[in-house]
Amino acid sequence: MHALNLQPKTLSLAERLADLAVDALIDEADLSPKPALVDRRGNGAHTDLHLGLMHASALSLWPAFRAMADAAIAFGEIGLPLREAVGRIGREGEQAMLDTTGGVNTHRGAIWALGLLVTAAALDPESTAASSVSIRAARLALLDDRYAPRPLSHGAQVAQRYGARGAREEAQLGFPAVTQRALPQLLHSRAAGHGEQNARLDALLAIMTNLADTCVLYRAGEQGLYTMQRGAQAVLDAGGSSSLAGRRRLHELDQQLIALNASPGGAADLLAACLFIDRIESGDSLKQGAF
Repeated sequence: MHALNLQPKTLSLAERLADLAVDALIDEADLSPKPALVDRRGNGAHTDLHLGLMHASALSLWPAFRAMADAAIAFGEIGLPLREAVGRIGREGEQAMLDTTGGVNTHRGAIWALGLLVTAAALDPESTAASSVSIRAARLALLDDRYAPRPLSHGAQVAQRYGARGAREEAQLGFPAVTQRALPQLLHSRAAGHGEQNARLDALLAIMTNLADTCVLYRAGEQGLYTMQRGAQAVLDAGGSSSLAGRRRLHELDQQLIALNASPGGAADLLAACLFIDRIESGDSLKQGAF
């Protein structure tokens, strides 16, 4: 083919949203140094995960995110038909993820959170403020998918045992960990000139200060959760991840959580949701020619 004929492809809205969702997952995975999580340094508290696997998992989910956005555009409104279509697509996406990772659960929680947000964004691409997208996602999450399997996930079991708010409830409330903690901290750290990577780390820590992370509860119980929340707050109180004192606290938290085998996977999923909302909030990323 002649080089002059290699014109950039014009992406559909669904394709652009899928790109942004996958980008958010890869950006979250690459962010370093995250406490006890897979990042560019290593596998954190995990023995079955590594950065390449996280990347492959994220890329495997692109068709599911695109299909969710297409479903939103096709149905055009929040209702049970859309909720059940998104649920079916999410389960198919989860199976594609497991096929890619050899059965390792890399992004199950992220499929739920980002799937809802992608769908919500596709429903009204002219209304991309964080509050608007999260409210639409919450309305969708509140609907009961009649075809969803009923066995409880590890996260749901732990949420029941400890009376914690699981991923489902977090979505049904409009992702308060994202809209009330992560995004404000991200913007604050950016405005203070802390640099993008440090701002993202601070956003993750802001989530960890308050989240009843069911991944941590499952792996390390209430002691692990207390260590995560207290340690994350200590980093922020010391000046955040851009300060020398904050970095020392962050290293201490990393070591403490690894010793407890406590990996804040729920917080990581919500950071990816935060990065996705941050990218779409201005609306620029959804315009034709933005890629």
